[in-house]
Amino acid sequence: MPNYESFSKAFEGYNELKNQGIIEKEFLTIVDFSLASNENRMWVIDMSTKQIVFQSLVAHGRNSGELFATEFSNKSESYQSSLGFYATGETYIGKHGYSLRLDGLEYGINDKARERAVVIHGADYVSDEFVKNNGRLGRSQGCPAVPNEVSKELIELIKDKSCLFIYHPSRSYITKSKLIS
Repeated sequence: MPNYESFSKAFEGYNELKNQGIIEKEFLTIVDFSLASNENRMWVIDMSTKQIVFQSLVAHGRNSGELFATEFSNKSESYQSSLGFYATGETYIGKHGYSLRLDGLEYGINDKARERAVVIHGADYVSDEFVKNNGRLGRSQGCPAVPNEVSKELIELIKDKSCLFIYHPSRSYITKSKLIS
């Protein structure tokens, strides 16, 4: 289960985005970067049934930290993860195979996600085997990468205007004035 603080912030933002019509699907994806990379720290919740329908490992950016993500950026080539609320976009086939574009919804926090090519994709370095050999997950260039074996199913579930929230307790979150309209 996600912790109470990450869930309550995610739930508040999800409702705001839903009310504004930015989010259309009934799925809320939470990534909790306060947890170590060797733990499942991504959950997809079906908000219509209030059930967790998916749980997974997820990578953070290589310059965000080792076992724990502690540094975040919205800058190109920072190779850091960006926090905050996203709307999922369209799928495409890229260098990591089937991938999902993300649109950052918080100005100055994650609004450069699309131009930075921060996307959800599968990766070999996101696996129990990698953790077993290295004590942590591998790290991305800023993408919330997931295990290859679950990437297609996850992407199909959350694509096209669902809510993704990447949480870390180091910052405050969404207010109406910060959302990109």
